[in-house]
Amino acid sequence: MTRPRLPLLLAIALLLPAAATAHEWWLLPDRFAAPAAEPIGIAHRVGTGWPGEALPRDPARIVRFAVVDALGERAIEGEPGADPAGTIALRRPGIALALYRSRPSPVRLEAGPFESYLRDEGLDRVIAARAARGESQQPGIEIFSRNAKAMLVAPGTAATGDTQRWRRPVGLTLELVPESDPRTLAAGGRFALRLLHRGKPLEGALVKAFPKDGNERRLSARSDAQGRVRFVLPEGGTWLISAVHMMAAPAASGARWESLWSSLTFEVPVR
Repeated sequence: MTRPRLPLLLAIALLLPAAATAHEWWLLPDRFAAPAAEPIGIAHRVGTGWPGEALPRDPARIVRFAVVDALGERAIEGEPGADPAGTIALRRPGIALALYRSRPSPVRLEAGPFESYLRDEGLDRVIAARAARGESQQPGIEIFSRNAKAMLVAPGTAATGDTQRWRRPVGLTLELVPESDPRTLAAGGRFALRLLHRGKPLEGALVKAFPKDGNERRLSARSDAQGRVRFVLPEGGTWLISAVHMMAAPAASGARWESLWSSLTFEVPVR
């Protein structure tokens, strides 16, 4: 069966709910640490913060859903419609990164909700561009895609060269790359990371940090010229980091804007 072209999908998307894009999207393992060879279920979550809603596995949206460890990359398997979306076992002690990248999806938002979404995500350049073109009262027509990572660990002695794996990009289009090891942090610890767009630092993006079950304690900061952001994490437990980047959409897409969403989930020890 031939896959519909994106402009046709865009026309269909005009019927989608307005809130379809303005949500974080993240990977949530059932545990962030597990002995090698023991399975870890990895759910897809979407929402305006914790707890989010579980999304069943949708093969039509997946470009990459995999885990990267010292032995390379391998797909995270699962059945269509499954929740959690996939299950993986780490092959040996050390750090691994679960990752996800989606195909672009189209959506249309009326002017008011679109401008509100742009403000919430700190997309000031897009707001200014729309105003300069007299488009502020026009609907926002965009395509969006998801890029997500979760940091996993199998306890034990890691192989030489594997202890810094969490610092290495995995090639997502918009990627949050830790520069601090969350396993060594405690409440009040400084957590640094970089935001990369196609492998290059992205300056001026609004990056948000959500502690689990603590949306009212959300932190935020802008990325600097090196794409770097630093947070003081006031508590241990599970954290979600997210960012959005928007640019002009490719002409062939039929959309005006293209947004890339990135997230990173990890666990800080509770001491």
